[in-house]
Amino acid sequence: MHSYAVFLIEFGAIILGLGLLGRFAGRFHFSPIPLYLLAGLAFGEGGLLPLGASEDFVAIGAEIGVILLLLMLGLEYTASDLVSNLKTQYPAGVVDFTFNALPGAIMALLLGWGAVAAVVLAGVTWISSSGVIAKVLGDLGRLGNRETPVILSVLVLEDLAMAVYLPIVTALVAGVGIAQGSATLAIALGVAGAVLFVAVRYGRLISRFVSSDDPEKLLLVVLGLTLLVAGLAQQLQVSAAVGAFLVGIALSGEVAEGAHNLLSPLRDLFAAVFFVFFGLHTDPESIPPVILPALALAVVTAGTKIATGYWAAKRAEISVKGRWRAGGTLVARGEFSIVIAGIAVTAGVEPDLGPLATAYVLVLVIVGPLAARYTEPVALRVTEWREARDAEREALEARAADAADAADAKGSDGAEAADVPRLPGQRGETAPAEDERSPGSGGM
Repeated sequence: MHSYAVFLIEFGAIILGLGLLGRFAGRFHFSPIPLYLLAGLAFGEGGLLPLGASEDFVAIGAEIGVILLLLMLGLEYTASDLVSNLKTQYPAGVVDFTFNALPGAIMALLLGWGAVAAVVLAGVTWISSSGVIAKVLGDLGRLGNRETPVILSVLVLEDLAMAVYLPIVTALVAGVGIAQGSATLAIALGVAGAVLFVAVRYGRLISRFVSSDDPEKLLLVVLGLTLLVAGLAQQLQVSAAVGAFLVGIALSGEVAEGAHNLLSPLRDLFAAVFFVFFGLHTDPESIPPVILPALALAVVTAGTKIATGYWAAKRAEISVKGRWRAGGTLVARGEFSIVIAGIAVTAGVEPDLGPLATAYVLVLVIVGPLAARYTEPVALRVTEWREARDAEREALEARAADAADAADAKGSDGAEAADVPRLPGQRGETAPAEDERSPGSGGM
């Protein structure tokens, strides 16, 4: 009974604290994710007040949080949207992967962490935070901007790629062989392809089966179906998160909208618990040794994300201002970077991977909204300054060239005047004086 009371006290304190942190973040218009991570650091291993009785329940809540995050993400898109984006925007996805996954992989190899950690850290730096970016677009009133479909296309491609990437990471951290890993990947691709095919061809039938006018029944059916499919996916070593994502894709229309409204509060609750749980398993004392690599990685990948968005928007023939806005908006990392790192941390791949990912996400989840707001004006101001400097330099060079031409022309005129003889009475020459005339030249 005593442990049960302690559990209620601890878990109640966690939920109350998360609510207060969320209100604080909302008042100042920034993402609460860094505050949730800091709360986990404060109450985890080596923190101010480590938790004990509620840790197992928090772990289960964190798993549900990941599942709901991916489900809600899948509800945002239809299967036809994914197929269309895959056909038209795949070059942007290739550029996004190349520019942003390679820095993470290179950093892991430079730190001597090995190939598995390199694959994990590549995913951490590759995937932008769809949740943070969606909130930023709404807060800044940019949902109707021309560059917004480009941003969403990049996010859709990243999320679709997770259906393949997460099973690969799961197999790698589990240490399975090549044959078993290939089988896992084949199963993941087969399941994803089958779900997309069924969603495109029979999405209306599925939505009609799940649909209900009673919010309670709709919530129970959608949530139960999601947890069931996520469990089956996990059993097949595909990843529970991918299973939830595919369920979200399969639902569409009014069902998707209704489920989104009903599940949003649950998603926010358990997602917050997930971030706390990740922080609980990160020792605050392990962050200072990796803070410099995390900052360096944050600077590099913020620049590569801006370049990705700029290139993708330019390819879509968006104006220069829109290109800079697209690049700045994609900077934020968040929930999915932590999900990927959490897989490796749970498997014990590399002790410093969790702290580095935590510090990295803390930096970019704070910098991301600022980059979305200020990248465009700063870039335009720098461009105007460079253009003004170049114009001033060209004007100085033109004046110098004119002065040189004038000097050359003056010197040329002087030389011609010295070489050409002039007759008496010509301008610039006076007639000889009377006493200088030759004898006999005068009159009688």
